[in-house]
Amino acid sequence: MATLNVRGGVPGQRQEEESPAERVGTIGGGRAFAWLLMITGAAGVLSGWVITIDKFKLLEDPGFQPGCSLNPVVSCGNIMKSEQAGVFGFPNPMLGLVTYAVVVAVGAGLLAGARYRGWLWLGLNAGMLFGVGFCTWLMYQSLYEINSLCLWCCLAWVATIVMFWYVTAHNVRHGVIPAPAGVRTFLGEFTFALPVLHIGIIGMLILTRWWEFWTS
Repeated sequence: MATLNVRGGVPGQRQEEESPAERVGTIGGGRAFAWLLMITGAAGVLSGWVITIDKFKLLEDPGFQPGCSLNPVVSCGNIMKSEQAGVFGFPNPMLGLVTYAVVVAVGAGLLAGARYRGWLWLGLNAGMLFGVGFCTWLMYQSLYEINSLCLWCCLAWVATIVMFWYVTAHNVRHGVIPAPAGVRTFLGEFTFALPVLHIGIIGMLILTRWWEFWTS
């Protein structure tokens, strides 16, 4: 009989009992979780691709205006021309093209029935933690130093935040990341609350940063 197993899938999804493969150290994921990774990863790839193409056009023609430069605040061009847009010595979106593609590949593997070792899940989680930290730094730079927003960057931020919290919750539920039983139970039921809260805070910062502009 199927039972609600907080060690698999996504919150609210009914799972079969733990398989022998999981007990020896390989961990899979439900279809909804796999699709979440594929969709958020694809959103990151899309945003990275568009920004990279526009960056090349901007290098060819300094007067080029990206399609997402809509007004003085929502101005992708200002972001692309900033020093922060190439902090590693190359355009930041090129890093995203690789890393988000890895997330899509992991999600596709899960959808096909793949199961991964704990070290891969930890490595994926560590990479996403770096991604969230880097996005947080870029958010600060965008809001308070560059004073502009890039819509494609915002899409990448949201995708990174969602995938990070769901992968973290997945790893906690499966024991890859040790946590008290209460935390595992909470993440089994209310994982969605974490990215919603995180994104909501960012939305409030954006709203208050340019309050006079939005309300004028």
